[in-house]
Amino acid sequence: MIGSRGRVTGTIGPGLIGEVLLNVRGGTEAFYAYPVNPEETFTSGTQVLVVDFEPPRTVYVERWQPLTR
Repeated sequence: MIGSRGRVTGTIGPGLIGEVLLNVRGGTEAFYAYPVNPEETFTSGTQVLVVDFEPPRTVYVERWQPLTR
C-alpha cells in the first residue's frame, strides 16, 4: 500500500474518517483514510499518496505532488 497513489472519494480532514480508492490486486478497493498532517483537508477527487498503512483497511495520505522537470 505504501507508495500507492489514490483518489479521495470521501472528504479527509480533522475529525473525519475519509475514504480513498486504491488499485489493489488488479481491481479498485476503498480504504479508510486519514491525513498525515492532522490539520490538512482533502476533498473528493484529490489525488493522494499513501505514506502509511494499518491493516486491514486504513491508510494515511498526503497530497500527490507530481515531479516537475
